Amino acid sequence: MRVVFAGTPEFSVPCLEACRASGAEVVAVYTQPDRPAGRGRKLTPSPVKQAALAAGIPVEQPESLKSQEARDTLAAWRADLMVVVAYGLILPRKVLALPRLGCWNVHASLLPRWRGAAPIQRAILAGDTESGVNLMQMEAGLDTGPVLLERRTPIERADTGGSLHDRLSALGAEVLAEGLRRAMAGETPSPRAQPEDGVTYAHKLDKAEAKLDFQRDALSLERQVRAFDPWPVAEGEIAGEPLRIWAAEAIARDHAAAPGSVLSAGRDGIEIACGEGALRVTALQRAGGKRIGAADYLNARPELRSAR
Repeated sequence: MRVVFAGTPEFSVPCLEACRASGAEVVAVYTQPDRPAGRGRKLTPSPVKQAALAAGIPVEQPESLKSQEARDTLAAWRADLMVVVAYGLILPRKVLALPRLGCWNVHASLLPRWRGAAPIQRAILAGDTESGVNLMQMEAGLDTGPVLLERRTPIERADTGGSLHDRLSALGAEVLAEGLRRAMAGETPSPRAQPEDGVTYAHKLDKAEAKLDFQRDALSLERQVRAFDPWPVAEGEIAGEPLRIWAAEAIARDHAAAPGSVLSAGRDGIEIACGEGALRVTALQRAGGKRIGAADYLNARPELRSAR
């Protein structure tokens, strides 16, 4: 089976490796053009491009797949199947029809919940107790295609955007490997149409969403902190100082304090009054500094230890 793989971020790399290990021939890799990154804004290849080059696989980096030239180039690879994992470009209907078996997508949610760009973080923000990955036959709509295979995983109280990302990335590689194995054995999984009920959209993350509003309940803020680790990282003010909040937990605590005020501070963390309950901050970052624990932060601001 000749496969063209399309993906860009680190999330996609295990799926590329699963394609290579399956016995299929990965004839080309499509990925986004190199982008400026780091303090020097140097053009940097995507993680998928780096993995493809290391494996000696030809790489294509079109700005778009809408032109006839781009379609002709893709058609020349004579792919039986195109596998798409967090590629970042829209595949027009004419592109979807090029491979003999069409195009498969590995999507990091249990469809139809969380179609769209940021399903991992949106699931945590919403308080979902379960997530997973779907292997989907692509069609023209946004993540609307029928599901071929599925893997599920619970969302634990300690999960962050980063930990759930890594787990779903591994599950995505597993479900793709199974799909490829069955397809090459002539037993392609039967597509299952997505139900019309339960559709939600995972809109792209905006850095402005990182600001913590202590008028809200503590559990919602805890989810916000967890979802935005490692990006864009929650931001909040403690005793007048703007900080990045890396880790925090909601605690049940009755109080009459103004939201945002420090209730107590010690080795276990800094407890901030919320509209309901309190948020115990355990890891944070000062401007220009690095991530530190609450105890180290209090060494620099000992006056907070007397807060009650």
